[in-house]
Amino acid sequence: MRCSCKNCGSYMIQTESVRLGCVCPDCGYHCADCLGTDSVVSKTGLEALREDPRFLPENLLASLQAASGGEEDELPDDMEPDYREDGGF
Repeated sequence: MRCSCKNCGSYMIQTESVRLGCVCPDCGYHCADCLGTDSVVSKTGLEALREDPRFLPENLLASLQAASGGEEDELPDDMEPDYREDGGF
């Protein structure tokens, strides 16, 4: 993960100490945003996401295509996106 410092904008470096996260070499700011440590999802919350239309496979594909600014390669009609040889990456 490449993070920029919220304080000064410099490139932050991942720390390898007891305190996980990134530290800015210029101003010393520390964060763990890219680790998602403040975003724990409960079991019931995770189950609720299963029904969320944003996470349906066709909607995820459309979101990724929109974010990349283009269309993905077309798959043959008999091949579902989940079964691409490269795993869809």
